[in-house]
Amino acid sequence: MSLINTLSGTGVALVTPFKKNNEVDFDALEKVIDFVINNDVEYIVTLGTTGETPTLTKKEQVDIANFTAKKIDNRVPLVLGIGGNNTSEIINHFSDFNFDNVTAILSSSPNYNKPSQEGIFQHYKAIAEHSPLPVILYNVPGRTGSNITAETTVRLARECENIKGIKEASGNMVQCMYILKNMPDDFLFVSGDDHISLPLIACGSKGVISVAANCFPKDFSDMIRAALKNDFTTAQKLHYKLLPGYDLLFIENNPAGVKAFMSELNLIENVLRLPLVPLSPANHQKVKDFLASIS
Repeated sequence: MSLINTLSGTGVALVTPFKKNNEVDFDALEKVIDFVINNDVEYIVTLGTTGETPTLTKKEQVDIANFTAKKIDNRVPLVLGIGGNNTSEIINHFSDFNFDNVTAILSSSPNYNKPSQEGIFQHYKAIAEHSPLPVILYNVPGRTGSNITAETTVRLARECENIKGIKEASGNMVQCMYILKNMPDDFLFVSGDDHISLPLIACGSKGVISVAANCFPKDFSDMIRAALKNDFTTAQKLHYKLLPGYDLLFIENNPAGVKAFMSELNLIENVLRLPLVPLSPANHQKVKDFLASIS
């Protein structure tokens, strides 16, 4: 099964809204789901980094996945994030979820324990063998402490039948190009960096799993669609319109930036779980100023 037709375009790495008492805010989550779907993103990713998944209990993760699938109601595909640095624990965690309305699993490379390339290969091979759905690799060395090289990515794509794509967030354009050059034709490559999602499409990427699409879903997904149609004139205008906004999304940490934007759009409360905290007042003012400049 190829994911290229199903998951090309813009996927949004959904935030997890919290109430002021730090509980998951399911009313706000429903509002966010409708907001991004009504503004034309192609699919939704839940329980990723932007969803503050490391601070969610296993029960909260399952509840959020079930709620999100129900509220999407098959309007767009759903990708479920299940990752970690304990391979057997990830495999065991599969049994906690209902995958009936889920298209694929996104699994980040192991963090903290810094495996070798062979360790990364064997980790993903084991996950792919036990996963009930196609697996999308997630390379984000800025968070994990280790990089999935282009050679390892292509090896996984060619040797593991159930590994069907990668979200590449290394920021290394040369590495990305070598993956795009050498990967199988039916392998899904999407950017994990909003800043470089446009130039990566010129190199052969099929889209992006985006933070920015939480708060700029229409402009951002229009930009990606235009680029995929080789209309780079339109895509460049939208890209440069949003470019200062991308910087603000990551000015202190993710998702503090995007939650600041979304609170100003009256979608969620500006609440994060420790160890993350909201943007400083000075940077929050920059968010307000940017929104005013593009309204």
